[in-house]
Amino acid sequence: MANFTIRDLEKRVRERAGESAEVSYTRKLLDRGVDQCAKKFGEEAVEAAIAAVSDDREGLVREAADVIYHLLVLLHARGISLDEVEAELTARSHQSGLAEKAARKSG
Repeated sequence: MANFTIRDLEKRVRERAGESAEVSYTRKLLDRGVDQCAKKFGEEAVEAAIAAVSDDREGLVREAADVIYHLLVLLHARGISLDEVEAELTARSHQSGLAEKAARKSG
């Protein structure tokens, strides 16, 4: 099995964003604006949740791939890189999830 990583997908989103909307679904989504990118991300997230509660393992795998792709498109639309998301995750990794959540509520 080839190792296709989330970094590879981020690179592909960047590349496809530079193509014509006639040949690139990514470009077509981006041309519709951030609102449409966010809507598609939300739709895919709901489909993933439905697959999860339906105990549809294969469906969840497919929908998870869609969620990740559409999240990367949405991040690209807002000029946010995986590096920035990873930096946030790194900052959060120094405390427990419960402590991090509590800090967000008080801040």
